[in-house]
Amino acid sequence: MRISLRRSYTSAKGNKTFVYAVSGTESQLEEFKVAQGANHRTDDKSGEPLWFTTRCVGNSGNLIITTNGKVIADMSAFDQADSLAKQYGGSLGNELAKIAAATLLGTSPAPQVNTPAPKVDDEDIDKL
Repeated sequence: MRISLRRSYTSAKGNKTFVYAVSGTESQLEEFKVAQGANHRTDDKSGEPLWFTTRCVGNSGNLIITTNGKVIADMSAFDQADSLAKQYGGSLGNELAKIAAATLLGTSPAPQVNTPAPKVDDEDIDKL
């Protein structure tokens, strides 16, 4: 099952809560509904099933239903990134962590390019 971040809010207890829309096959969505039980919620307008968590998993991801019937986010890509960053440590580990975080969150790290300022002729200055 796929999840897509819809919104977040702070609960009455002060916890950040992330709301994800759930998509999948009919059988997956039925499994999700059963696993959620009394906690199953849908969007009032679209009817999409919703999954709530206090742990952000990025803008999108996958859900797993465990053998105990618990719905959890598939965090294996995050675990792999963490392992690689720790394996290599130092500067390489830091760079791997930055790239992995940007990839997992669907953003791209700002390129660090040192570009010399363009040369300007006196004729160009007069045109300004």
